[in-house]
Amino acid sequence: MQEGGEPQGIEVASKRPLFGASADELRAWIAEQGHKPYRAKQIQQWAFHRRAKTFADMTDVPLDLRKKLDAEWTLFATELAYRGIADDGTDKLLLRCRDGRNIECVSMSDPPRRTVCISTQVGCGMGCVFCASGLKGVERNLTSAEIFDQVLQAQSLLPPGESITHVVVMGMGESLANLDNLLVALDRFCSPEDGLGMSQRRVTISTVGLPAKIRKLAGMDRQYHLAVSLHAPTEALRDELVPVNEKVGLAAVMAAADEYFQITGRQVTYEYVLLGGVNDRREHATALGKLLKGRKAHVNLIPYNTVAGLPFQRPEPDDVRRFVETVRRFGVAVTVRRTKGREIDAACGQLRRRLEAPSEPVAIGSRP
Repeated sequence: MQEGGEPQGIEVASKRPLFGASADELRAWIAEQGHKPYRAKQIQQWAFHRRAKTFADMTDVPLDLRKKLDAEWTLFATELAYRGIADDGTDKLLLRCRDGRNIECVSMSDPPRRTVCISTQVGCGMGCVFCASGLKGVERNLTSAEIFDQVLQAQSLLPPGESITHVVVMGMGESLANLDNLLVALDRFCSPEDGLGMSQRRVTISTVGLPAKIRKLAGMDRQYHLAVSLHAPTEALRDELVPVNEKVGLAAVMAAADEYFQITGRQVTYEYVLLGGVNDRREHATALGKLLKGRKAHVNLIPYNTVAGLPFQRPEPDDVRRFVETVRRFGVAVTVRRTKGREIDAACGQLRRRLEAPSEPVAIGSRP
C-alpha cells in the first residue's frame, strides 16, 4: 500500500514546533498565558496517547489556550509527504521538514514489539559504498524537534491500543555526528514525566564508529545500547567499504567500543552487512571471529538489501549459513537480521529520502 500526494505546504515557519521546546519552557509559556502548568501534561497526553492531529482535538484543554497554541505552535515539526506499507506491516514514512527537505523513518511490527527506526541527518556524509542514504551526501543535521517528531509521527499512525516499544537510531545519517540534538530528543522521549516513559535500555544508537563521540556518549550516564556498523573485519577491506575508516582506523573504533562496554556495562552489537562475494567469504568470517573473540559482543548480520544503481548483490543463503557457523566457532554470538520492508525500500540501507509516485493520492498528513 502506498499513500502520498502533492505537498500542501509546511505550516507557517514562524510557528515553533511544540516539542522543540523543553518541558519546562512549555510549562512556563502556558503559565504566561494565565493557565496552570499542569496543562502541559494534558497536551503531552493528547500527543502521545490520544493521537491528536491538531490542537483543536484536545477537547479538555481550555478553548482559549487551544487557540493560543494554534497561533504560536505546531504539533508536528514535520509533515507527512508519503507513506508506504509493506505486506509484513512495515510502515515507511517520508517526512517533509519545514525547509522542504525530506527525511525517512520506518515503523516495524513484531508483536508485542513495535519499533521505530529514526534518522538524525538529511542524508549521510560517511560514504559507505553500499548504502542509499549517503548517495547525495549530507545536507544538514536534524534538529532535536525533527528527530523527536519521527517517533511522534509513527506513534500517531499506530492502531488503537498499540504503542512504540523500542527506538533504533539506524535511519539516515551518522547518529553520533549529531549527538547533542539526538540526546535531547531521546532523553525527552524516555522521560516518564514529559515523554512516553520508555526505558533507555530499549533504545539503540547505531554508529559507523566515531571514537571520540563513542567515549563522550559512554561518559554521559545513559543506558542507551550501542551498535557499531563494522561491515569488515580488517583495516584494508573496511577502508574500501567504509571510507571514513581511512581517517579513523578499525583499531581505534574497537578500543572505543571496548571502553563503552567497560563504562556502561552494556554489551556492544556489531552490525555487519553481508555483500555477496565481497565480505561474506570464509576468510572474512574467520577474521571477524578472531577480531571479536574474548569480547562481550554480539554480531548482527544483515544480508544486503539491493539498491538501484549500486553494484552489490545479496549473498547466497548457503554463504550466510557458513559465515554464521564460522564466526560462532570463536565463541561469538551471532544472529541474522530478518529483512522487513524490502518491497517498499524500507529495509536497512535503502532509505534515500525519495518521494515515490503514489498509486493512491491522499492529502498530505492524512491519518487513516
